[in-house]
Amino acid sequence: MSFDPVLLLGGSGAIGHQAARALKATYPDLPLLIGGRDLTKAQNAAAEFKGAQGIQIDTTSADLGLGEQKISAVVVLYHDRSLSALRFAQSRGVPYLSISSGIFEIAPEIASFMQSPEASAIVLGYEWLVGATTVPALHLSHAFSQVHEIRMGALVDEKDVGGPAVAADFEHLNHLLPAALTRRDGDYIWREGDEAKAVFSALDGSEIAATGFSSIDVVGLASATGAPSVQFNLGMGISSSRRKGGNFSTEIILEIAGLDHSGQALRTRHAVVHPGGAAPLTGMGIALLLERLIGLDGKPPVAPGLYFPYQILDASHYLARLAQEGGELLDLSSS
Repeated sequence: MSFDPVLLLGGSGAIGHQAARALKATYPDLPLLIGGRDLTKAQNAAAEFKGAQGIQIDTTSADLGLGEQKISAVVVLYHDRSLSALRFAQSRGVPYLSISSGIFEIAPEIASFMQSPEASAIVLGYEWLVGATTVPALHLSHAFSQVHEIRMGALVDEKDVGGPAVAADFEHLNHLLPAALTRRDGDYIWREGDEAKAVFSALDGSEIAATGFSSIDVVGLASATGAPSVQFNLGMGISSSRRKGGNFSTEIILEIAGLDHSGQALRTRHAVVHPGGAAPLTGMGIALLLERLIGLDGKPPVAPGLYFPYQILDASHYLARLAQEGGELLDLSSS
């Protein structure tokens, strides 16, 4: 079966490279359009992959400057303040995935969906590393009859800084929303100041100074599990692998508390680890979402609607792909 090209807007950056790599690893014949404002940069990025083409994008044009070019899906890898890519995807009736907006910036996208709910599948891919937290957490929550609390601690190695677009996104989010959306005892609150400070233990047991972060993972997991207390904390420092003398990695600590299926108290602690850092794990999530959105796996494409990534991604498939890439979901409950 042949597919129209996937359009990667901002695809010449670090995340775009990893997304293209992950897609091509499984679907080498899938055509890609690497779109950007700088044509030369886009063409150089596309030259690394067979069947990829670099193109210049005009966000002031309704068709993004693509004319009659057919597209199977649109992926936005930067913060698109104009939503021109979303309108384009809806006009073509193709899936749309965006990964860079903050939790406080999704109202325009939701409004666009509400105006045309049958136009296309829209994925708010703003979960940490595009599903790397929520998909494993929901998988682990099956051990519980009731989930009382979920704590997420993401450790970003100080050498795993990503590209300039990633740095700009973080600066933007931290500047506009210094408080951290948190669910506590059934209420949504905003942690700020000293209350937003936190500490969690890294994979190797090191104490990591962290700050509350307003990730959409909080509302997604609270809604999916019914947990009355959910928080996300973000720390930057030395990852456990680099502390042992190896290369940097990315790690996410997942702590879940509640009742097991016999009604007994249960508390678990796990870690999601990827040896390549944040970018390849993000790229993997994007590739798996596109696989399902347009039916690359042979299953029917995802129907029009508004989705979290975890509503589309199959946990067993996600964890199998994670293992193929050298990543792991580790049980730390006894440590």
